[in-house]
Amino acid sequence: MGRAFSLTARAIAANPYVELVAAAELNENHRQAFVKAFGGRAYADISDLIADADVEAIYISTPHGLHKEHALAAITAGKSVLVEKPMTISLEDASTLIAAAEQMGVRLVVGPSHSFDGPVALASKLIDQGKIGRVRMIHAFYATDFLYRPRTPEELSTELGGGVVFSQAVHQVDVVRRLASASAVRVTARTGGAWDPKRPTEGAYAMLIDFEDEIFASLTYSGYAHFDGDRLMDDVSELGTPKKIQSKSARQTLASVSDEEAVKASRGFVSLDSCPQSETHEHFGQVLVFGDQGDLRLTPRGVEVSDARGRYFVEAPFCTNRAEVFDTLYAAVRGKKAPLQDGKWGRASLEICHALLASNNTGETIELQFQKG
Repeated sequence: MGRAFSLTARAIAANPYVELVAAAELNENHRQAFVKAFGGRAYADISDLIADADVEAIYISTPHGLHKEHALAAITAGKSVLVEKPMTISLEDASTLIAAAEQMGVRLVVGPSHSFDGPVALASKLIDQGKIGRVRMIHAFYATDFLYRPRTPEELSTELGGGVVFSQAVHQVDVVRRLASASAVRVTARTGGAWDPKRPTEGAYAMLIDFEDEIFASLTYSGYAHFDGDRLMDDVSELGTPKKIQSKSARQTLASVSDEEAVKASRGFVSLDSCPQSETHEHFGQVLVFGDQGDLRLTPRGVEVSDARGRYFVEAPFCTNRAEVFDTLYAAVRGKKAPLQDGKWGRASLEICHALLASNNTGETIELQFQKG
């Protein structure tokens, strides 16, 4: 019940199809906060949560390096799983989870990621309806202060799943894969590694993904940014909240912090009222889709369409942030509807993240193997 759960708690609480009956968390304060907010039971050990007979599905929002261990334990016990992105760090571990879910006959959903966002789903629908003809090219760009928010040592180690590649690139990859609606074939990329010696991990990247059907996508992200990418998104934050003028930059705030890990731990779940309350859909920066008969621009509120007739806007209905994630989970577990963002989808996005790193290290274009479902 750390930061990831805090960002998702409102969506769970608001969803009429989901009831939180139990949780597991090492921090006693967060456990107490959970019981106060949701009732139910709060355990200090995940094994007790897994053994709880009332639990149908488990949301794994632990650090990246624990995803495989925790998700596999839940799957083996016959629980369906929603596991945070990236689903694992290694491709081998991702394959292990996929095989285990298939063997146990349970659902494995990977998210939340921004491919679930309402405007992304709407853009995908407009593409399927032929509103812009055949998709030719996709552009995705975002710039944030990601590296200068409080981080644990693991979050600053690429080998342990830290840095912007495993935490941030997977969002952009998920979005462009959904909009391309075609299998990725190869990746060419460069990373900005350790531009700041005090943050020894990849903090930026640019990559080109070639898809089948002659579609290609350019993805650029900086977590070192002084420029705020939300300025290009109507001054709406990634979480769907209006941006406020800050007196200090993230760098200035970090300079005054003596214990980053303590600050990070304090950002866990305290109450529903303390969780961010979105006013629009979440987003992951600027996304443009170029078709042979028109173009799409995704915004926090919907999709702007430009074609030969002019420009018009299609609103994406909004109720809460991340509502689509738990609608998908419910449909998968109770409705037996295969989710788009299943284990094979999560592995395919993870492979592109690994290809990003490999392309930078070798200077070569990397061919992909796990892209067909």
